[in-house]
Amino acid sequence: MPRPPAATSRYWKLQRQLARFNTFLFHKTGGKVGGSYFGGAPVLLLHHVGRRSGQARISPLIYLDDSPRLVIVASKGGVDAHPAWFHNLMAMAQTEVELPGGGRRRVRPRVAEGAERARLWERAVGIYRPYATYATYTEREIPVIVLEPVP
Repeated sequence: MPRPPAATSRYWKLQRQLARFNTFLFHKTGGKVGGSYFGGAPVLLLHHVGRRSGQARISPLIYLDDSPRLVIVASKGGVDAHPAWFHNLMAMAQTEVELPGGGRRRVRPRVAEGAERARLWERAVGIYRPYATYATYTEREIPVIVLEPVP
């Protein structure tokens, strides 16, 4: 299995630092600033609870608006493992996301499969090209998560 080059590791470390800064800006300005980074892609804040720690967590993630649903991609895990936020999210029946502008929405996660996944993956790569590059470093299929609105 190919390993990401050191430059790629530095890239993702920088992305994590930008994510923390983005979350700070998003909250400080009520969602007016910090709603777009990662090369201009739209970002939401995902609220989840750590499965082991039980602590509340917030992850800024690129999203697609597939109205009335939202779509996110579980791309930032290790080379062979899905990221912790993905496991935390999938362990929850429902959670909340914050959208740019400060709006909040209750959602229920599910993993897209088959033709739906292929269609959404192409759209995700269209707004954030590094997803396709990252996919070349892993043999795992990177999950595409659909966040269904909860009435």
